[in-house]
Amino acid sequence: MSGVSLSGIRKTYGVRTVLKQIDMELAQGELVCLLGPSGCGKTTLLRILAGFETPDHGQVMLNGQDVTHLPPNKRRMGMVFQAYSLFPNMTALQNVRFGPRVRGLGDTKSQLSEAERLLGMVGLGAHIHKFPHQMSGGQQQRVALARALAVKPDILLLDEPLSALDAKVRAQLRSEIRRIQQETGITTVFVTHDQEEALSISDRVAVMSEGHVLQMASPTEIYRTPADGFVARFIGAGGVLAGTTDGAGVRVGDAYLLAYAASQHPAGSAVELFLRPEHVTLNQRDVAAPAGAVPATVQEVTFFGSLTRIKLGLHDGDAGEIWADLPSDHAGHYALGMPVWASWAPESPRVLARQ
Repeated sequence: MSGVSLSGIRKTYGVRTVLKQIDMELAQGELVCLLGPSGCGKTTLLRILAGFETPDHGQVMLNGQDVTHLPPNKRRMGMVFQAYSLFPNMTALQNVRFGPRVRGLGDTKSQLSEAERLLGMVGLGAHIHKFPHQMSGGQQQRVALARALAVKPDILLLDEPLSALDAKVRAQLRSEIRRIQQETGITTVFVTHDQEEALSISDRVAVMSEGHVLQMASPTEIYRTPADGFVARFIGAGGVLAGTTDGAGVRVGDAYLLAYAASQHPAGSAVELFLRPEHVTLNQRDVAAPAGAVPATVQEVTFFGSLTRIKLGLHDGDAGEIWADLPSDHAGHYALGMPVWASWAPESPRVLARQ
């Protein structure tokens, strides 16, 4: 069993508190992403898990054992960093075998056999005798992953391991990491600032800001029902409109916007209405206004291949903005400055207290 428990974790450097009362439980075989902007505390939390940092307060439990003050080499954790940190004078096979060799895990034959198996698992079976300088960045990161797995860790820790790679290789390698994690069943913590990466690879995502975990939930729940305005803004694209509720909808300037979730707030409350672009429908202004539609103006058109994203401004310019995603084949007749009707299903918007 490889469960992880963090309770009451606090960490301060000088006068700056980096982590503030972190409580977190990870189940065996789960992959959790720590997601947040630079400086939010996610890497510090990972280093506390690994044993490279000690919390000022709180406890780290692994498989029911208190490991808060154990050094890294006593924690049975494997770690992969953004920098590959491979030994340049060793082949891929030798790099992967290094950990088991220094820890005395098996004899030479079994160490080499396991290293070769792991390199095959990460897709490098034909490159085991290459040195790091003979491999691409993506291949080197695969070696680093195999090396971390070679010591048979209870927990795998990944600190932004893909951020130095180009977009195509990054997408391929994150799929490989997920496949290997599911095959091995190893409990994994993955640090990233890339929301797409976190949503695509995780069982759960912990969204962090200023030393707090604001929400920890499945990718679907994080995207569809963000806990607050920060999470809603940070996860996925979306429009934000500021207004006041009247129990059934949100009044934004002269516009009245349908939103069933408004009923969760007392009438007159200052709120923000969050709309994902896939929920917004557009119609040209020369047709009758659909039910619940509001007048808007096209402010920006961005082509993303099969998808085109259209930025819309309401007539009350201070209210905020919304976006609509359309198939590019149907978006060509929407031009800058064009007046349109924007509408959505009343159940689509997320309505949260204004921060």
